[in-house]
Amino acid sequence: MNRTFQQFNLGEDIVKALKSLNYLKPTNVQEEVIPKALAKSDIIVKSQTGSGKTAAFAVPLCDLVHWEENKPQALVLTPTRELAAQVKDDITNIGRYKRVKATAIYGKQSFQRQKLELKQKSHIVVGTPGRVLDHLEKGTLDVSRLEYLVIDEADEMLNMGFIDQVEAIIQMLPKSRVTMLFSATMPEDIKQLSNQYMTNPVFIEIESGGLTTDRIEHIWYEVGEGEKKFLLLKDITVVENPDSCIVFCATQEEVDKVHRNLHRAGYPCGKLHGGLVQEDRFSVMNAFKRGEFRYLIATDVASRGIDIEDISLVINYDIPSDKERYVHRIGRTARAGKSGKAITLISTSEYHHLEEIEDFIGIKISRAEAPKREAVARAETSFLVKMENRPTKKEDKGAKLARNIMKLYFNGGKKKKIRAVDFVGTICQIDGVSSEDIGIITIQENHTYVDILNGKGSLVITEMKNRTVKGKQLKVHEARN
Repeated sequence: MNRTFQQFNLGEDIVKALKSLNYLKPTNVQEEVIPKALAKSDIIVKSQTGSGKTAAFAVPLCDLVHWEENKPQALVLTPTRELAAQVKDDITNIGRYKRVKATAIYGKQSFQRQKLELKQKSHIVVGTPGRVLDHLEKGTLDVSRLEYLVIDEADEMLNMGFIDQVEAIIQMLPKSRVTMLFSATMPEDIKQLSNQYMTNPVFIEIESGGLTTDRIEHIWYEVGEGEKKFLLLKDITVVENPDSCIVFCATQEEVDKVHRNLHRAGYPCGKLHGGLVQEDRFSVMNAFKRGEFRYLIATDVASRGIDIEDISLVINYDIPSDKERYVHRIGRTARAGKSGKAITLISTSEYHHLEEIEDFIGIKISRAEAPKREAVARAETSFLVKMENRPTKKEDKGAKLARNIMKLYFNGGKKKKIRAVDFVGTICQIDGVSSEDIGIITIQENHTYVDILNGKGSLVITEMKNRTVKGKQLKVHEARN
């Protein structure tokens, strides 16, 4: 049977967005989860990272939310800020034609700004536990109409010590809601959480086919400390010559050191860890996603749910201390059916970690000998050629969708008592424009942003210069942000 998203009887606007995003056929996890989520069952999903989990809950949430309701109807909890931002973008893209408004809230960002955003219409809120709890306690996140809760990467919430905050959040939410929990592994505490707060949950386990055998080649090298280790890393990168690679280190200091040394050696690289200010974390992540440099040196901040196409190589410069982290790190490669390679550097005192990982993933990881001088010398020319050439820019998933969208600024909002329906009513009177061409409308105190879809932005600007909204003549131009 040819599987398509049509089989789920989704709204036309959702199917249209999925097509624009090139989501052609559902992955295993999407096929299992979407119908059960649409039927409003509580669900526990055990599925490896990189299997399409975000769309598995984003698609039904976008389909289920009522556009007319202004208060949040769904809350998605994620362990990291990067993941919160990414999930918000995914939901916005999938819900684009339905005008679904998603809001991301996380720490190290102005609480005041988030408070104002939460006052606007918001269908789905995505956030990290600490900041969500903060808004709930201060009464700035209204959950009186909340119907859906998604806990994403639940095992990482546990690892990062967020599980108490997650429980505190759950206790403040309406009891009659649908709860979906996603986790790559199922520790006892997560099972306990689900027993306590979910109603007859359906358990879905997606076989981690291909996680360790089909599509990822696993290799380890024995390594000394200090300079020898760094030299081996350089030799490996020359011989492997990846298009795109993440190097994982155990600490922020180690990331700084490896990044500094690679940068000095002329590698096009960036670094990512929790010690960087949030703006820098986002800009590095986005630059790497766009393919502006080939090597990202990172702590485990980058190992969870970050979806970057075509990472062909993951190097564990430091072996992770727990086996689950290994699974998450290597899950950055071989995404969406592609193949990849995972290389781990191990000292003699770390063999026990290797054995634990092998037991956990169910295969023996092959040992490789350090590349010989001649092999490195032979590979050097093509390595240098690739270093000289900038990587091919990768187009952001929503870019194709966004190309036909223009965000317009109007200098009137709540203070002038203007509502979304007033904008829709006026804009629809323009010849050649219908409600299908109007995207997300964000009304603030003194101004409003309206997304115009399908390449009709310029037409609307021209026409609105001579039309009034609720009897008021408003200035209009393309938004600058």
